[in-house]
Amino acid sequence: MRTTVGIIGAGPAGLLLARLLHNAGIDAVVLESRDRAYVEHRQRAGILEQGTVDVLRAAGAGERMDREGLRHDGIELRFDRKRHRVDFPALTGGRSVMVYAQTEVCKDLIALQLKDGGPLLFEAEALAVEDADTDRPRVRFRHEGVEDVLECDYVVGCDGFWGVARKAIPAELTRVFERTYPFGWLGILADVAPSHDELVYARHDRGFALLSMRSPSVSRLYLQVPEGTDAEAWGDDEIWTELERRFETADDWRLERGPITQKSVTPMRSYVHEPMRHGRLFLAGDAAHIVPPTGAKGLNLAVGDVVTFARALTHQRETGSAELLDAYSETCLRRVWQAERFSYDMTTLLHRAPDATPFEDRLQLARLERLASSRAAETDLAEGYTGFPFG
Repeated sequence: MRTTVGIIGAGPAGLLLARLLHNAGIDAVVLESRDRAYVEHRQRAGILEQGTVDVLRAAGAGERMDREGLRHDGIELRFDRKRHRVDFPALTGGRSVMVYAQTEVCKDLIALQLKDGGPLLFEAEALAVEDADTDRPRVRFRHEGVEDVLECDYVVGCDGFWGVARKAIPAELTRVFERTYPFGWLGILADVAPSHDELVYARHDRGFALLSMRSPSVSRLYLQVPEGTDAEAWGDDEIWTELERRFETADDWRLERGPITQKSVTPMRSYVHEPMRHGRLFLAGDAAHIVPPTGAKGLNLAVGDVVTFARALTHQRETGSAELLDAYSETCLRRVWQAERFSYDMTTLLHRAPDATPFEDRLQLARLERLASSRAAETDLAEGYTGFPFG
């Protein structure tokens, strides 16, 4: 097989890149190791930054998102039984976020790709990226039990942390920066209407809690738990009781309970791989960087990566200049590190470390009091949450 851009991975990054390239008149082939049903049902992030929303609309993939997604104009911070709302549009010149699950983004992009895009091969396992430092990189893959080769001008690895793309970059050329946190998130899906119309981030002496949602009738909630916790070790009543404790306020607000349909534990880590490019191989999304979910940045960072690549390749085709392609890694990493900083700040602001001292507890409360009393501090949070500019 032969194409201009070989894309490994049909998550939102790979699928969106294929759409952007199609709209620019550039051919691409997408290889995805899983079947379509798996891709369309794996639960992932659900908060889309303003920039991501704008890109999906411009790409022709925003119709259902605008119809079914939930626009949010703020979040609520809770601490010391107090409530403080951060108003995004008032602080950012009108920016907001959209609650629309990654599974739905993938469904929309898959439908578009199969309708009028280039080849999208499910159950096509990428085995290796070869000759990345030449002008004819190749992806060896297995599809329907047969090994084949995809010859490309460029390869973009959107295949996640465990994929093959990053492994094609020589170890002696790379630097890795990472941090593992001593806690995780116990997440649940529950068939009950959300108890608040915006996300609630709660700092409590017993640990962090987050109230989110998937739809007007399905709640998504999280509890900070020790690293390595087994989700099934928590009973349903125990989960609801702990959530009630951590969301407690001084007014009459109450948490509504409902049947829990899913439980899982998400580990917390920060990771950056530099560079994000080697020859004609480009990394995007989790293949290059991971953030703790506190800042809702993972999916949105991946979108920024593929937008940067699509713009750079389009520029090269229109002008003959490879300047933007050559700057891909540096351009993406500026945004990546700001998102890493924001996610780290949110994580350390709201989670209680297992060995936290009374001094550190009071510092957290002081930081939250500062956010609740300073427009400048609020603005910094709102700008980070609604998203850093692409490019």
